[in-house]
Amino acid sequence: MSIQPKTRLYVDSPLGEGQAVGLDPERAHFLRHVLRLDKGNVVAVFNGRDGEWLAAIDGFGKGWCSLTVTEQRRLQAAGPDLWLLFAPIKRGRIDFVAEKASELGVSRLWPVFTRRTDPNRVNTDRLLANAIEAAEQSERLTVPEMADPLPLDKALAGWPAERTLYLCAEAGNVRPIAEAVRARPRGPAAFLIGPEGGFAQSELDEICKLPFVVPVGLGPRILRADTAVVAALACWQALAGDWTADGGDTRPPFRAPADPTVGE
Repeated sequence: MSIQPKTRLYVDSPLGEGQAVGLDPERAHFLRHVLRLDKGNVVAVFNGRDGEWLAAIDGFGKGWCSLTVTEQRRLQAAGPDLWLLFAPIKRGRIDFVAEKASELGVSRLWPVFTRRTDPNRVNTDRLLANAIEAAEQSERLTVPEMADPLPLDKALAGWPAERTLYLCAEAGNVRPIAEAVRARPRGPAAFLIGPEGGFAQSELDEICKLPFVVPVGLGPRILRADTAVVAALACWQALAGDWTADGGDTRPPFRAPADPTVGE
């Protein structure tokens, strides 16, 4: 029977058989005092480059924990090439955006400032920490890149022409999101979610002139910004991402728990 790891951690160290990995004080505390693990217990580790590996705990010290990588559990696989541009919203809800976008496979998180954005500051370290924790729990093999916050016009100024940018608009002449995604060839994609007060009309007019922008609608109701993120990403994943039949699933086979009634 294969070893089942006690938890799953993202690390920045190279991974390979026999490789030593040191954990920072926060991770060491989590393993020792929260999960109450001890020397010899096995965890899963991944770094976004070398796949997922099993690693045994060698020991703990004051503010540290050391692991030894033992065997590979999953080969590295590329995730969806999907970016999320979003106007910052209030704390708590913006943490939710980072967490759910990571669970939904986003490869780059990019806060952008629009004309109605409030607040106008972003704690990207906290957002990345939320995204990493979500990646650990959702069993993805990568973590999202956190891009530096920029005004929206500057973010779009150097936009790669081959990447479709789906603009989630509250109203206007837009196509339903499912129709728009099905009509585009598969390839690099991104979504733009506006601020709580919506885009300014002049801002929408400017964005819609860009050749790589496809305005889309998310139904007849006005969604909160964090709800719009989940709705848009889920639609794309179901129609063009790794939720489709050929999306691929590299996770270890699911093992149902034993039926306690068998043999009675």
